[in-house]
Amino acid sequence: MALENVCNWQAPEALSPHLPGAGDWTIPRGYDPPVFLQTQGPELAHGTTTLAFRFRHGVIAAADTRSSCGSYVACPASQKVIPVHRHLLGTTSGTSADCVTWYRILKRELRLRALREGQLPTVAGAAKLLSTMLYRYRGLGLCVATALCGWDRAGPALFYVYSDGTLLAGDVFSVGSGSPYAYGVLDRGYHYDMTVEEAYTLARQAVAHATHRDAYSGGSVDLYHVKESGWERVSREDACMLYIRLQETGEQGEETTPTSP
Repeated sequence: MALENVCNWQAPEALSPHLPGAGDWTIPRGYDPPVFLQTQGPELAHGTTTLAFRFRHGVIAAADTRSSCGSYVACPASQKVIPVHRHLLGTTSGTSADCVTWYRILKRELRLRALREGQLPTVAGAAKLLSTMLYRYRGLGLCVATALCGWDRAGPALFYVYSDGTLLAGDVFSVGSGSPYAYGVLDRGYHYDMTVEEAYTLARQAVAHATHRDAYSGGSVDLYHVKESGWERVSREDACMLYIRLQETGEQGEETTPTSP
């Protein structure tokens, strides 16, 4: 008699329908994960500001660097824009461990596909792959909200992926507790035909404004640019000093005209 029969062991795929093909994580039998998380799981507090937008010269990704744990600042200089490969970046919002874990899985799967097929998958293909893997873990308490920014054979591309499997294509996305403030700046200044310098200024302005208004965002402002030749890290600037400088220059470098008494 086989040992697995003596121990009444079952293969992982027979234990739960939530397991993705890219992993082998098992879920204990007898547990209803959503109910368990609601009654026993810790209450997680999330806070960040990330954004990305597509324009004529590529895709801009920007984020603050403050990682918060409830009302505490866990790390003032974290990395919220993660390189996936030379032409693909991802912003991270949600639970830090979940985001890092799933980006590691995504990197591995894209690398394996590139070795099998002889070329890297498109940005849409990478977004669809991540969405499919996350979808099979819906209801298990994952918190991953990301914007995939890349350049492939079709040009610049931008996709939003959430941990319930949501997949959206668009030109402008902002995710996190500071996103309402960032959207206010982006909606006012974004247009597809802007220059590179205008895009840099807009991204810096949006994140700096969000860090000023949102208590869970802060630290520095990371700025990345995905171009046809690959991604480039443009700058990391202190968010407070950047906000002050933008205020002093009228945020867009425009001179204020004096008003008559």
